[in-house]
Amino acid sequence: MSIVTQATELLDAAAQRYRELTAYPRPICRVVVAGNDISGAVVERLISIELTDNRGMEADQLDIALSDHDGLLAIPPRDAAIDLWLGWDDTGLVYKGRYNVDETEHSGAPDTLNIRARSADLRGALKIKRERSWDSTPLATILNAVAAAHGLTPLIGAALAVLNIAHLDQANESDANLLTRLGRDHDAIATIKAGRLLFMPTGKAVTASGLNLPHVVLTRADGDQHRFLQANRDAYSGVKAYYYEVNSAKKLEAIAGGGDNLKELRHTYADKHSAVRAARAEWKRLQRGTATLSYTLARGRPDLVPDQTYSLTGIKAELTEIIWLGGNIRHSFTADSYTTSLDLESQLPDEEVADLAENVDGEYTGIVAWYRDAKTGQQKSITGGDQAKPRRLVHLYASKANAKRAVDRELSKLQASKAA
Repeated sequence: MSIVTQATELLDAAAQRYRELTAYPRPICRVVVAGNDISGAVVERLISIELTDNRGMEADQLDIALSDHDGLLAIPPRDAAIDLWLGWDDTGLVYKGRYNVDETEHSGAPDTLNIRARSADLRGALKIKRERSWDSTPLATILNAVAAAHGLTPLIGAALAVLNIAHLDQANESDANLLTRLGRDHDAIATIKAGRLLFMPTGKAVTASGLNLPHVVLTRADGDQHRFLQANRDAYSGVKAYYYEVNSAKKLEAIAGGGDNLKELRHTYADKHSAVRAARAEWKRLQRGTATLSYTLARGRPDLVPDQTYSLTGIKAELTEIIWLGGNIRHSFTADSYTTSLDLESQLPDEEVADLAENVDGEYTGIVAWYRDAKTGQQKSITGGDQAKPRRLVHLYASKANAKRAVDRELSKLQASKAA
């Protein structure tokens, strides 16, 4: 072999390595219908794949649009099972679950087949209405009964499992609706994934295998678009729930928060403890909704799931100083691009926040805030002023420095209002 030939081969190899290192990753997918891998046919005809991964008992939805330009595409039967993987050629595929075909639509011209499928875990018997009731029963017993009726493995947060339910009626109500109601009354994520019934405090969810969800750090470079909305937290100053005393027809009130502008829950509860829990759960949801963020990732992340926590860097200070809690996730996939859109809301501290506005008519003496320690993931507090009657800040801050700035800022406002 001549020196020129060797040099040419070395140059060609170096050029190939350079192309591989500098090439933009390519989105890839795998689609299996009724056990048959049709990924090759899908890629050739693919217009788009849209997957919405919902938090809670709302079924996840998969929409696939395919070109039928030659009329050879078969329409899948209703209830056909679709397994989906999404990813990138440099990192591999991530399994995104199984879905059953609900709707198919063929339209033209140009001829297009649209397939809509929903998560297999939230179908069938879960939608059948039932009649039953429980008295003085641990919440875990109720959830275990629902799980057993559908062949599911229950995974219940320890603090929630031991709660005693004085009375609960399931009157002409499906198990899916019952789980949604219990989740709402206890500020919990109630969902079914991979054959498991998950019932966990909001913000502390786990994977279907029982592992803790990892915290996610996003930079400005990760984002393609964002929309931040900060609502007026004074729209409601608290939540009111009604209940009846035992052996009495007298209707009483349980309040989380305070002030005059209270949101009233429509359901009347069987006892005080249930009413207090429901009022506090709703008050927490209102507090989380004081700041929301829609964030679209330029490079799709198939590993992300609802209820993870996030911190951001490189954007506005109002966005980066606090921890965010993930809601619904939307994956948008084509042959040339793959993006992921996140619905985020402000994360609350683990510390009991039900009384965040208990003293709205009183005199605060100081400020207390919580932050997430980046090394340990644990939540710690920082204070300012006299702690005899402190005002608790709503957000969980992303660092000690951010929490300190917030405490100093709010303490200055408090002191200025007292001096006025």
